[in-house]
Amino acid sequence: MEAATSTKVPKILILATLSGGYAGANYVGQQHLHYATNTSILPVRCPSMFSEDFYINAFEKGIDGIIVMYSGTDSPYKGGPERTAQIIDSTYKQMQDCGLDTRRLRLAAICTVCKKPFLKQVKEMNETLDKIGFVQDELAGKRDE
Repeated sequence: MEAATSTKVPKILILATLSGGYAGANYVGQQHLHYATNTSILPVRCPSMFSEDFYINAFEKGIDGIIVMYSGTDSPYKGGPERTAQIIDSTYKQMQDCGLDTRRLRLAAICTVCKKPFLKQVKEMNETLDKIGFVQDELAGKRDE
């Protein structure tokens, strides 16, 4: 019996708005298109309900990359896109303070039928994570300094 080989892959969390990113992900599935299996999609009403601490905690718990897929200014929630952008910008500053590469967090405008942009975002995040490595390694390196 051969020993099972396991290759560690980065973990990507997608926060997908119901009015945009999640519908886009659903459309990708309906079209039977494939994307990396290392993604977890969390449907949300509006990403502005997640504080900066949510993102930092997710990285500390081993999420290597986060894509916030928002429908942009087409959002049904007044002030949601602007507030989300402020939170992401503030999170970038906290990430820098923690020694985390800010490329681990991305805000993307994805509409209900945006299959190509959805697939592109997942592919690009995986390519970025291939270059910068796992978040736990990055955090361990900062702790050792």
